[in-house]
Amino acid sequence: MTDERANRVRWGFIGAGDVTEVKSGPAFRRVPGSSVSVIMRRDAGKARDYAARHGVPRWTTDARAVVEADDVDAVYVATPPSSHAEYVMLAAAAGKPVYVEKPMARTAAEGEAMVAACRAAGVPLYVAYYRRALPRFERVRDLIQGGSLGTPTLVRLTLTRAAPAGEARSAWRWDRDVAGAGLLLDLGSHALDLLDHWLGPISDAHGFLATRQPWARVPDQVVGALRFASGVLGAAAWDFAGSEQRDELTVTLTGGEIRVPVFDEGPVRVRRGDGAEAEHVIPHPTHVQEPLITRVVADLLGRGTGGDGCPSTGESALRTQRVMDALLGEGRLLGEDPLDPLVGEGAL
Repeated sequence: MTDERANRVRWGFIGAGDVTEVKSGPAFRRVPGSSVSVIMRRDAGKARDYAARHGVPRWTTDARAVVEADDVDAVYVATPPSSHAEYVMLAAAAGKPVYVEKPMARTAAEGEAMVAACRAAGVPLYVAYYRRALPRFERVRDLIQGGSLGTPTLVRLTLTRAAPAGEARSAWRWDRDVAGAGLLLDLGSHALDLLDHWLGPISDAHGFLATRQPWARVPDQVVGALRFASGVLGAAAWDFAGSEQRDELTVTLTGGEIRVPVFDEGPVRVRRGDGAEAEHVIPHPTHVQEPLITRVVADLLGRGTGGDGCPSTGESALRTQRVMDALLGEGRLLGEDPLDPLVGEGAL
């Protein structure tokens, strides 16, 4: 490895849409030891514009040109879920580590193929479940695992979003060919992955789902029951056809309770068994993926030690993918008809 490659990770982007404008893209240039060599977008005009606005030296419309470039050490896949497996495997075949957007795939079967391809190629696979590294949610993890509130016993999650109207109904997140089962995968996956990070793996999941909006081709309501390997129980309700907005994740422990929103802005609220309450206001950074990207870069450069490695890998994301498969029902594989009938249940 050259001195430059030993001290810097040079990235190539496959996809340069909205998520890369603020959430992730600038972080790849801000993190010490990281830079961006080239970005790819199918629309040449948009690719040229993105590169000019973000100071990226080159742009292309060819994904293969990204993964095969001599000045690309690692690949960021920032496309919709339907192409994640294709591009991750392309990068793995070129011997390049990959950081892929969440959800990692449309189904666990696709995720398993991605993990297997990277393992066979001997390259790491990271997934952009960036909440695992945000200070607000790491504070919750510290409270849970620190022991001062006792042992966790129960989790309750409620996420409600207003039903879309007009052009929003044609967004890719509502297209099951592109997004899989829709917003459960795109939004619901964040909380499920956080819970895996805080409480350990989910061992059993049962779900009921419905499609309330007559125009929708994906579930817009999902209710799930969870059991963690540790014995913690959980209940979750996702409603993407609602009339209001609600967002609350609650962890009950033997000595208190912790509440925090997963998406909305808000503090970490702690209530102890003696009735004492406290709020911890911990703002997110401007580029919310920066803390996780910092960990990814450190891991690739061999600077992570002990527990400082990247907390979001292909293996951890695959656990979340399997839980979503279970919530959506057994036998719901691509190529069948994953959304018929409208109500189903399954278990890991």
